[in-house]
Amino acid sequence: MKPLTKVNPEQLHLHFRESVYGIKRLIRNPYFYIGLILLLFGIQLNYYSQTYLYNHYGEGNALPGLPDLILDHIPYWDVDYLYDFFCLAAGLIFVFYIIDKKAYGKVPYFLLLLGIFQTVRGIFIVLTPLGNPPLFDGTQGLFNGFSKYEYGVYPSGHVGAVFLYCLLSESKTYKTILLVCLTIIITSLFLARGHYSIDIISGVLFAYAIKAFGDRYLLQIFSQTSLNGKSRNMAITFKKAGSK
Repeated sequence: MKPLTKVNPEQLHLHFRESVYGIKRLIRNPYFYIGLILLLFGIQLNYYSQTYLYNHYGEGNALPGLPDLILDHIPYWDVDYLYDFFCLAAGLIFVFYIIDKKAYGKVPYFLLLLGIFQTVRGIFIVLTPLGNPPLFDGTQGLFNGFSKYEYGVYPSGHVGAVFLYCLLSESKTYKTILLVCLTIIITSLFLARGHYSIDIISGVLFAYAIKAFGDRYLLQIFSQTSLNGKSRNMAITFKKAGSK
């Protein structure tokens, strides 16, 4: 039996110092607040869009439904609580990834892409006001689908957000865990009739397109991928101290 690895207090202290330094740089970065504001705007836009559909279409009852090749050939299971739980779990895992990998410099970029996705979704659920799939009886559970009114299904916010986490994670381990969460979310959305097939596929495509657009035009602006000046010297100091 292998002996337990001793925790090095010095390494923990260095990790803590690096984390504090990264957070300090983050809160001084104006792009962090731009990304955060856009994300909050996108979330609020989704709320107003769903409220509009609820009020304008007779409490959502007049919204048109669609036939669906996949939903029409699979059983109905009332497992709607699963997609909320694993969506929240994926978000927490992604936050832990940022802390673990010290990816604080990319947080403004992460927030920006999530904000763009939420904003685009808030627009599309009004442009394509589809009703919920047949048999959907509302999300039962603590989070209620993360919305007050569950109207407007195109594209899937659960799928798009978690797939963005997968794309943004550069760690194979974290990416694998997030993909497992995404698989459970998609499966439970199908079984509980939370979304049509086109909503789920479009959630993936929208997230991929936003990530590709961001990498080409926004990444260098909103992501601090390199350290310079005082920041570089601080990083070298941490590494030298850790190697002693």
